[in-house]
Amino acid sequence: MAATPEPTESPRQERRRWRRTIAKGAGAALLLMFALSLHWMTRPSQVAGLILDRVGAALGLEITSSGASEYNLRGTPGLVVRGLVVRQPGAGTPLLTAGRVYLSVPWATLRAVGSGGGAADLTVRRVELDAPRLDLAALQRWQDTRPPGGEIRIPTLTDGLRIARGEVVGEGWSIDRLGVELPSLAPDAKLAARVGGRFVNGDTTVPLDLQVALTRPSLDAGLGAAGIATVVTPEWRMPMRLRLSGRLHDGDDGFGLDDFRLGANSRYLGGGQELPFVYGLAGPLRYHDGRFAIAPLGAVLRGDGLIPDFNAHGRLSWQHLLALRLDGVIQQWPSAWPTLPPPLGQSDSPLPFVLDYRGAANLSGATALRLRRDATRFDARFHLPRILDWLDQLATGTPLPPLDGTLVAPRLEISGATLEGVEIEFDDGVDAP
Repeated sequence: MAATPEPTESPRQERRRWRRTIAKGAGAALLLMFALSLHWMTRPSQVAGLILDRVGAALGLEITSSGASEYNLRGTPGLVVRGLVVRQPGAGTPLLTAGRVYLSVPWATLRAVGSGGGAADLTVRRVELDAPRLDLAALQRWQDTRPPGGEIRIPTLTDGLRIARGEVVGEGWSIDRLGVELPSLAPDAKLAARVGGRFVNGDTTVPLDLQVALTRPSLDAGLGAAGIATVVTPEWRMPMRLRLSGRLHDGDDGFGLDDFRLGANSRYLGGGQELPFVYGLAGPLRYHDGRFAIAPLGAVLRGDGLIPDFNAHGRLSWQHLLALRLDGVIQQWPSAWPTLPPPLGQSDSPLPFVLDYRGAANLSGATALRLRRDATRFDARFHLPRILDWLDQLATGTPLPPLDGTLVAPRLEISGATLEGVEIEFDDGVDAP
């Protein structure tokens, strides 16, 4: 029996079969891609890793996370990264770590970044950082590797920035308990924020709470701040209400403030005394290679009783030790200081002085002082805490101050006797261990 030949497809039927085959294959491929996408999107660590890799590559940094990550795609997409570590490739010390980082980024920004086209501004809804720790030395080492003159793009934060329990680590000092609340940020708009924290150097701390404003978020913007701070040492405290201003500076000599101005209403509390005074400082403020400096420095002090009034100029620096030099004039002998013998006490001449201090930031080290009135000269070395204790007990204690020094005067009248060519030596063992 002869085989019945299979019917042949018409060209139209063959095209239809191929279209069905291609459609089935495409559907299967789309289904597979969708399944893989769902698998990938259910792994937030892969999303976070991809984003951190891209950001790190753009900045020349290694950015990793060790904690569980999460994100949501409802409304404005949000990404949470835990255990963030940012370091310069090959460096042992991270420049930034954070317990938690949260970013909320609009779809429009994600599409622009994803397409590689960029945008006129980089809009982010909100950024939050919990327990971030910034190492300034590591940050500066990374900055030194960056090409000069690169464009710095300022993002727009429509719902602001929050930093909680932050820490900044310098050389021999730190700022802990750092908190920042920034309601919003835009490249060409004024910026206002609340900043709190605690400066720590050895056993000296300075809790502070400031309102801070910038004319715009740029490296040459004007800055202003006002608020409260308290210098706390084991021996004394100094609460302050302060205002400061300046213009941001970033150059080869470090970063800081040009035209820096600081004024404060203060009180010294120690040894049972409360001494109110007002002071002001002015000059270019710099931080470079772990060292703070103001040089040249202008200084003004106004007080009552034990606190003298003076105007001075000089310089100030602080790294491991505080170094301060002031060359100025005390307007008049303070009324609460011991009475000077005639003719010194009868003169109303101002008292030019030179003060040199190098020691701990709590002013417990030895201070050198050169003081003149008319033809009388006084050169001394003393410890400020001991002088303050002596002044506090002056009514019942010794009339001789605890200092080393020399007083040279052409004439003094003491207990009715007139002394010519007077030279008095004081020896209290200031430099003794």
